[in-house]
Amino acid sequence: MNQDNRMALALGRALAGGPVSVSAPCRVDMGGTLDLPAFHYPLRRLSPVTVNIALSMRTRASLSAWEPGRVRVRSLGFPDAEFPAGAAPYDHPLGMMFALCDCFAASGACLAVESASPPRSALGGSSVAAVAVISAFGAALAREGFPAPDGKATVLLAHAVESAVAGVVCGLQDQLAAAFGGVNAWTWTGEPHEGGFCREILLSGPGAGELSSRLLVAYGGAPHESVDINGQWSRQFLAGRTRGQWEQVAELSREFAGSLANREWDRAKSAMNQEMDLRREMTPQVLDESCARLVDAARAAGCGARSTGAGGGGCVWVLGGPGELAAARQAWEPLLARVPEARILDATVEEEGVREEVVCSL
Repeated sequence: MNQDNRMALALGRALAGGPVSVSAPCRVDMGGTLDLPAFHYPLRRLSPVTVNIALSMRTRASLSAWEPGRVRVRSLGFPDAEFPAGAAPYDHPLGMMFALCDCFAASGACLAVESASPPRSALGGSSVAAVAVISAFGAALAREGFPAPDGKATVLLAHAVESAVAGVVCGLQDQLAAAFGGVNAWTWTGEPHEGGFCREILLSGPGAGELSSRLLVAYGGAPHESVDINGQWSRQFLAGRTRGQWEQVAELSREFAGSLANREWDRAKSAMNQEMDLRREMTPQVLDESCARLVDAARAAGCGARSTGAGGGGCVWVLGGPGELAAARQAWEPLLARVPEARILDATVEEEGVREEVVCSL
């Protein structure tokens, strides 16, 4: 019996014993795009870093037994989809989920994915979901004695499947935040035997708690289109037109990391704002109209403010003191009221990455 057949039988036995549910956190970030190889290899001399802060809004992936020989996927915002095991088209709206199921030879399984963050909100949603799904399969197979993938292996598999299905080169920062949680600087080393990255924990415990009290995250009301923005940045960079700006982004991201670690909040805010200015200079559409108003209002209140992920809609996150955050909230209220679905999100720093949840049934 080959490995896939053994895995399929083991998964069937595991799910017959009851459902499995695993969750992972989304993130806000600083210095994103530097996690793309086209950027960090040429900038390697600058030791480029991406800082990500995992948030308490989590994405849950749950597995349960289903009709033998078939795989069903349920995800909020999409019609349920079901195909014979191994036969799902990967260009389907839920194609990445089916591709992940096929990685584990799933058959007779139902996968349900739900997220506390708004759809396509530039908080790492699809990558977080991939990490949660892989971890759910790992937890199920562990019931039958299969070794569960560690955090690094989970990240690399999630990244590989997403890149293949999307047909574009994706970064790694979203998967890393989901797997490991916390407040981290990821240095892009370009060393394949290390996975190409190394981790520095910037804040934990009381430090992470203090950062929570200084964070504000809002959804601007429109979903983001990161491929469009990242595609523009990549084309500009590869053509040699924006190398200087990205060198500055790399320097500011490292400065931001050091500022967070030392709790130098004003210095961190300054680095955020300078980095956001560079991105707006290169691609004004990095902030849609709603997010641009939020960023400008937060900065007028004395905060650091920037888009999440590659922008182009989605969310804005803010760093400030208590008085500054209160002023930003007050300025945001009428702005958010103009846009359906726009709102301040209930988000704090999440120090825990992937975790298995206790479930009774799906």
